[in-house]
Amino acid sequence: MATTPPTNSTSGGTITLRLPYKYSHPSSHSSPPPQTIPLPPLDFLHRTWSVTHSTLSMWRSARNVRITYRPLTPTKDGRPRIDDLVEYESLSGSGGVKTVAGVDTGNWDLANIQEDTTSWDWRGSGWLFFVSSHWEVLGWGERKNEETGEVEERWAVTWFAPTIFTKEGVDVYSDRKEGGSRELVEEVLRVLGEVLKEGGEGTRSLKEMVERDIREVKISLPWKER
Repeated sequence: MATTPPTNSTSGGTITLRLPYKYSHPSSHSSPPPQTIPLPPLDFLHRTWSVTHSTLSMWRSARNVRITYRPLTPTKDGRPRIDDLVEYESLSGSGGVKTVAGVDTGNWDLANIQEDTTSWDWRGSGWLFFVSSHWEVLGWGERKNEETGEVEERWAVTWFAPTIFTKEGVDVYSDRKEGGSRELVEEVLRVLGEVLKEGGEGTRSLKEMVERDIREVKISLPWKER
């Protein structure tokens, strides 16, 4: 895993990202364990996130893409569940707010990590009930004001597996409507590039895809409301 000097959270913190489990999962019992990062608290995830950068081609014709995660009742075996609502507008701003709804369930099995809050299985709601996918938090953090200690911005990097409609990809989130500060976003993207490079041949296709396809997602405030 790649890290960078403290820039993203409390004093002494680092920006730390890992590979998706499918690219780092051991192939044999003698292999090293999958890369891990500190597990984000669920209440860190439970908020509305602006998607500031993405490899997903459909967001090139959209603006103000945001994802809201809200807590749901856990499964019987205690795995967390999250209401997952994606909202976005057309690039021109015409029309209303479009949505994609689903439910995320914690996947503790991929890396055999109990209470893993970085690994999630998504199932569509409504007419998308037959669509499923998997996504992971590759890194997360917050930047605090050095003088007051108050949180100024939170960030996350996620990877999502392909569905019947979309290819695999990577998103960068910010909890600020206007998106993350340029300095922080640039540093996150730099560390992401280092992590993918360190993966060698095993992550070559993912590295090339991110380098080729990642784009800034247009933000035009204020957001439209449904």
